[in-house]
Amino acid sequence: MKTPQVAVIIVSYNGLSIVQECLPSVVQTKWDNLQIVFVDNHSSDDSAAWVNEQFPDIQVISNPDNWLFSRANNEAIRQIECDYVVLLNNDVAVSDNWLAPLIMYAENSSRVAALQPKILQFKRREHFEYAGACGGFLDRLGYPLARGRIFEHTEEDSGQYDRPTKIDWASGAALLLRRSALEEVGLLDEFFGLHMEEIDLCWRLRRAGYEIGVVPESRVFHIGGATLARTSHRKLYYNIRNSILMLYKNLPPAQFRTVLFQRIIMDYSIGLAWLLTGKWPQALAVLRGYLDAHRMRHHYSPPAHVTARPSYRGRILLDYLLMRRRRFSDLPPEKFEYSIS
Repeated sequence: MKTPQVAVIIVSYNGLSIVQECLPSVVQTKWDNLQIVFVDNHSSDDSAAWVNEQFPDIQVISNPDNWLFSRANNEAIRQIECDYVVLLNNDVAVSDNWLAPLIMYAENSSRVAALQPKILQFKRREHFEYAGACGGFLDRLGYPLARGRIFEHTEEDSGQYDRPTKIDWASGAALLLRRSALEEVGLLDEFFGLHMEEIDLCWRLRRAGYEIGVVPESRVFHIGGATLARTSHRKLYYNIRNSILMLYKNLPPAQFRTVLFQRIIMDYSIGLAWLLTGKWPQALAVLRGYLDAHRMRHHYSPPAHVTARPSYRGRILLDYLLMRRRRFSDLPPEKFEYSIS
């Protein structure tokens, strides 16, 4: 059989120090038909020059401006030929033999369109990392959660989530995508810019009948916060805005209105709490996120019918705050649409 052609795309903006720390492990990847593409988003720290000098076999694409995550990856995908694309953050180091389990799993089923590895913290490698952990889900209001991470609480990895399973979304920190599926549903939403774009893409893939999965046999290590810190009000703005846009473009209008009403109550309550405690930037980020999401809705045509919905039918914010459920395994399994064991 022909070995599938794989392209690993790494987008970077002024990240020379973390590229120097993480890229060497990626270069050691064992795969016979592999292309590594380094995309420099108009950095001022000579990242592209360093990569060219140290790893001349890597293809370097230098963009004329900072095109953020979505457009930079999309433009690179359009320029290369491959069977599978791996979007890999510049602050991700990989383990030995990380790629083969992902490709082998995808090759076993043509309906699998996106996969992620187990994502662990770079410094505390026995703990799951915030960005995706061991596979992502959405609750009924569109809030993301993951096996091994609920909001800010990340679990220690003791093998409790080592079974490959179907999920709602795979993390953009280390995301394998089937090229033919992308040609059917489209690439990352460039209006999103950054944050939530991979969750939206996975939702569109699920709506088209594809499956998303996690393969814990594959392991990578994520530094995290290389673009925006988790506490950044700018990141909060993107997450709020893009989450509402994602719901609008993937839910039928009647269902969207029902979900939006509940989201407004949840998000504005948190925003008010921030306002009363003097966290003005965070409160304003919530308001701006909603206003800009409303302004940008004209770009999209919502679906007429439900073809895929968030698989966790509970409300994760209430689980977390009221029920004190901190671990993914604390969530009631009967509220999931498919087995999570």
